[in-house]
Amino acid sequence: MKISELRDKSVEELTGLLDEKQLDAFRLRMAKATGQLGSTHEVRANRRAIAQIKTLINEKQRGA
Repeated sequence: MKISELRDKSVEELTGLLDEKQLDAFRLRMAKATGQLGSTHEVRANRRAIAQIKTLINEKQRGA
């Protein structure tokens, strides 16, 4: 999801999306640990998405 699409969402929507991404991150870590992860680039992309969402939530809560 692009950052411009994320900026249009409310804090509640971003929080829900953050929960989904964190669950995905857990699943990806487990798949990596068991050797079932085929595409390792998904781990990095997921971490980046989580960071972007957390940044936007923080910006919106501070009123920036």
